[in-house]
Amino acid sequence: MISTRARYALRVLIDLAQNQETRFIPLKEISKRQEISEKYLEIIVRTLVKGNILKGLRGKGGGYRLTRLPEEYTIGEIIELTEGPIAPVACLLPDAEICRRKSDCITLPLWEKFDSLIHDFFYSITLDDLINGRLSQENIKCRENHAGKPLKEKKDGHAPSSTGDTSGDREAEIP
Repeated sequence: MISTRARYALRVLIDLAQNQETRFIPLKEISKRQEISEKYLEIIVRTLVKGNILKGLRGKGGGYRLTRLPEEYTIGEIIELTEGPIAPVACLLPDAEICRRKSDCITLPLWEKFDSLIHDFFYSITLDDLINGRLSQENIKCRENHAGKPLKEKKDGHAPSSTGDTSGDREAEIP
């Protein structure tokens, strides 16, 4: 489940993208517009600044602003920065120990496919897509990653096929 931390981080970034001109936006303004506690937002923006997603400025005229254009941020990177790795089961976490049952695990392919679908879905959507309402079914395809982030590799270590042959692919188009 995605926590309020990640959901609010997305709301902050969208708010900044929609309201940022050339100035830094005070957290108080964002808090008021988004109806989120300023104290809670302080925790969230600290993470976003550490991850170079936002730039912060203290003092008069201070606040926050994006470090990149909205089309250069993927939802996946924001969720993983605020939540940690997205994985449906512990054995698929990046630093997980190799499970002694891996070679005999009948359910592992199910979790690997689900992991790829989740990853590719979130990394194929940008802040700009959300802001401009480009989330129709025709526009969301896991294998089309216009943000330039790598899609999950198949078991054989190769990138997903772009030939239309999906017989061996671990990802699928969202229906």
